[in-house]
Amino acid sequence: MRLIANIARVLVGIEFVFSGFVKVVDPYGTGLKLQEYFEVFAGDLPAFSAFFELLASQSQLLSLLFCAAEMILGVALLFSFKMPKTAWIVLVLMAFFTFLTFYSAYFNKVTDCGCFGDFLKLKPWHSFYKDIISLAVILVIFFNRKKYNESFLALPATVIATVIAFGIGLYAKRYLPLIDFLPYAIGENLPKQMEPTGVKPEIEYTFFDKNSQKEIESMEYLMDTTQYKYVSSVILNEDELQPKITDYAISNIEGDEYTQESFTGNKFLIIIKKNKGIGTDEINSLKELSNSLATKDVESMTLTSLILDDFKSTFDTFGFAGDLYNCDEKVLKAMARTNIVMYLLKDGEVKGKWSSHNIPTHNEVLDLLNR
Repeated sequence: MRLIANIARVLVGIEFVFSGFVKVVDPYGTGLKLQEYFEVFAGDLPAFSAFFELLASQSQLLSLLFCAAEMILGVALLFSFKMPKTAWIVLVLMAFFTFLTFYSAYFNKVTDCGCFGDFLKLKPWHSFYKDIISLAVILVIFFNRKKYNESFLALPATVIATVIAFGIGLYAKRYLPLIDFLPYAIGENLPKQMEPTGVKPEIEYTFFDKNSQKEIESMEYLMDTTQYKYVSSVILNEDELQPKITDYAISNIEGDEYTQESFTGNKFLIIIKKNKGIGTDEINSLKELSNSLATKDVESMTLTSLILDDFKSTFDTFGFAGDLYNCDEKVLKAMARTNIVMYLLKDGEVKGKWSSHNIPTHNEVLDLLNR
């Protein structure tokens, strides 16, 4: 039994470290998912709406705490750090996650649980089944929690994991994720990401068999109408058929579309999600950079989801080169994990990506374009 308990401890430890890591590298994305959950609960449970709205307003802070805690608990399990307490925390945390995934799957409220961030998308029921299996393994750990021998490296390993986990998360919050799992990552070609994947659809047909008087399923269309009557069909791999980017579109203040123009030539995109909290030094640096790049045939385009008529006067005071464009808020949240974020595009390929806390120099931008 001791062997089984140790295997369970290692397996869950690895799961928590991996799951926590792929989320803590991008806590902003996990925060959006938590906010989505809290908003659903606020609508479904009106008596507690104020409480869930408060949680939704703090979703980014809670995301950092949850993601870091998951990674830290994984390391604690691997080194058997204070197992009586660690086992309790892991059990409660997994029970909470299991409830979320069940609620998501049963009521079809949140179609992606965010269990592995943007690294791996799981369907709601798949997430729930995964959590049920994990919960069963954690119960083995829980019932044997007092039998584990703590490693002499347990304390230093857990402390180091805490520093690394929060360090990665805080870095992502201030700058950008260390690892970018989104289709807007450096090296990706945005126009190609908007094209169909080329994957062939896997269609499952349902027919009524006149001989057996029963419905049957087939991966092929049965042409014999004397025996089979078509009932329905479903595409099994529908998620794989969708382009990775489906909603990127920009337009100017008059409503004219400029999506394809943003993929032509050298473009320096400045993404502003909100006009609060923007420092004067950042604005001056961006103004200087965008104007200097304009002399080298690098066109600046400022993208925002704010109402253009309201934001236009503020934009004019910034003095950025180029024009102001509108883009959907959801798209900008995916493209820009902080505010402000800059993209360097060369014929639609992402050559560089920065936050306002590490604005590149003129020469750095040109060097990337010449590679």
